[in-house]
Amino acid sequence: MQALDTLPSSALRQVRGVLTDIDGTLTTDGRLPAQTYVAIDALRRAGLHVIPVTGRCIAWAQILTRLWPVDAIIGENGAFYSYLRDGRLHTRYVDDEATRKRNLQRIAALGQRILAEVPGCALASDQAWHAADLAIDHAEDVPALPPAAVDRIVAMMRDDGMRATVSSIHVNGWFGDHDKLSSSRLCVAELLGGDIDAQRDEWIFIGDSANDAEMFAHFPLSVGVANVREILPQLPVAPAYVTEAAGGEGFAEMARAVLRARG
Repeated sequence: MQALDTLPSSALRQVRGVLTDIDGTLTTDGRLPAQTYVAIDALRRAGLHVIPVTGRCIAWAQILTRLWPVDAIIGENGAFYSYLRDGRLHTRYVDDEATRKRNLQRIAALGQRILAEVPGCALASDQAWHAADLAIDHAEDVPALPPAAVDRIVAMMRDDGMRATVSSIHVNGWFGDHDKLSSSRLCVAELLGGDIDAQRDEWIFIGDSANDAEMFAHFPLSVGVANVREILPQLPVAPAYVTEAAGGEGFAEMARAVLRARG
């Protein structure tokens, strides 16, 4: 990884949008710093698109879509995206309602098995409001689990046919082929008429955890906030650049660099 201040201004001037993780990237110790919210607003006022891409549940995504100055929020690791149109909230799901209902029954059963077999873990506090995935708390409202316990949760999800990934606070599992990258591709195409494959040099992704790995690999302008260093051994591909500051302050640092380059 290179320091963010080595990223050429010529590359930053081409940026038209920012895709960003939420927990540990927009937030610091679970809170959204004032300067981070101001940075999101400044990017939008400068004409850039901002789309958070998170493992958080649909309730979070729909509420924050209404409250934050963003184009959309992709939630539950790509299960849907929520957006406003003419002041009205819309949610675009990847799977149909029957599939989601069927999967939630399987998710409930697996969640109980994981709780029984992995001491110290818990369902995420917002699991009741998840539309399509299972979130097991390994470090948010429970004492941090040892790596072996986290690995056991991942293995149980995958043995049940789920895709599974680890964020800074949760282990998330879901049925289906979607992920943060595929739904970012879908969201940008459908809402903005863009192509993040053909235009990957025009988008920055910024994140901090293992469930951001595919995004780090896809975007040449991939950035990790400083706390990404804590999980580098878990990343098959590291971000290209890293901020000096951690969490939300690191996001604000990135935003300032983009805005400076645009003059």
